[in-house]
Amino acid sequence: MEWTPMEINPEMLNKLMNNLGVGESWRFVDVLGLEGDQLSAVPKPCCAMMLLFPLTQQHESFRGQVADKIVAGSEAYFLKQKADNSCGTIALLHAVANNKDKVTFENGSALKKFIDETAAMSPDERAKHLEQNQAIFAAHNEVAMQGQCRPEADQVHFHFIAFVNVNGQLLEFDGKMNGAVNHGPTKDDSFVTDAAKVCREFVEREQGEVRFSAVALCQS
Repeated sequence: MEWTPMEINPEMLNKLMNNLGVGESWRFVDVLGLEGDQLSAVPKPCCAMMLLFPLTQQHESFRGQVADKIVAGSEAYFLKQKADNSCGTIALLHAVANNKDKVTFENGSALKKFIDETAAMSPDERAKHLEQNQAIFAAHNEVAMQGQCRPEADQVHFHFIAFVNVNGQLLEFDGKMNGAVNHGPTKDDSFVTDAAKVCREFVEREQGEVRFSAVALCQS
């Protein structure tokens, strides 16, 4: 199954949630910037943030240094990424699965069915289960193919990750890692600011690179 690259576009992500049977009580909105005034425009409450960024050599080098922050066997729902271009849906899955006490699901929701079926699985087993899930794959490609983004001439690959407050800890979910990365304590009222601080660190490591975008999952 060949996954189509997904844009970080609230309209498309919300369409994907609709297709996967997630209720409309929470919706993605653009994060217009990672500084104070721009962050204050993000509606509250906010339960997750997603970041899109280019995969560069600097990023890959840095990734090797955060192994000690990975949370092993935590209560967090973590899924490994195996298929290329599936990171947008995997980030959305991390955002929803780790907020399943907040979001609502429609009857027959393909996403809820997947989360329930994989609840007791390991991250690798969940990845294999996703590769065999035709409903999620079809929903992803239907929405992704409506986007404007196409692979660029320089073949830069972009990657989605998600940030969620799990039991008072700011966790980063990156399917290319071996588990969620713990960035320390957070609270519901400071979550947006705390997640944006980590996002700014991603930007600062990539001197001269400006292709970063973020969205937030907020109560509508």
